[in-house]
Amino acid sequence: MSVARLQGRVILADRVLVSGLDLRLAPGWTCLLGASGAGKSTLLRLLAGLPTAARLEGARVAPDRIGWMAQSDLLQPRLSVLGNLRLMARLRGETLSAPRAEALLAEVGLAGRGAASPADLSGGERQRLALARTLSEEAPLVALDEPFSALDVPTRAMMHELAHARLAGRAVVMVTHDPQEALRLGAQILALRGGEVVHLPALPGPHPVDLADPALARAAAALVAQMRGAAA
Repeated sequence: MSVARLQGRVILADRVLVSGLDLRLAPGWTCLLGASGAGKSTLLRLLAGLPTAARLEGARVAPDRIGWMAQSDLLQPRLSVLGNLRLMARLRGETLSAPRAEALLAEVGLAGRGAASPADLSGGERQRLALARTLSEEAPLVALDEPFSALDVPTRAMMHELAHARLAGRAVVMVTHDPQEALRLGAQILALRGGEVVHLPALPGPHPVDLADPALARAAAALVAQMRGAAA
């Protein structure tokens, strides 16, 4: 059962950026790969109903409530760590309870940092706070734009597992430049190339795939080779 769908073509200025688009998202993780400038973030913003320079000529079907994590952490400098975590609930006139907020901060490695300023956080810590804010949402569709890019390898692996567990049962679409990350998390893997969205082979579950699984390294190497060949 599809939770969201994007159909048609995407126009940027007078140029067709993506044609023959039929993006369908069901519960589970869909990972979108592609070269820089191919239009991955544009597709994500169109799906989320956010402003973008491009326009969709076609149909968009999506739930009213969508979780969103941009490439930038979008933290508010005048709010504390805890204030930033609670911001989205506050804007909706709701409350994120103190116990749940503290639990989320602990899960992303920011236990006891609720009173700190975003300026006191490293780049990786800011990204983890932005992830915690996204995980606090109860949206049926979650759009993530390179959510783990600022994290070191061990922390990234832990955040993969946390996000996958916390977003179970929802439709998640994630833009990434990392084929191994896409294979580790994605039940559906897509690539945006040559103005089209193409399906690539995913690894069988369960996901996240164990980092020590030799099949992950082999599949990532094969996927990189395929992407390089397509770009040549």
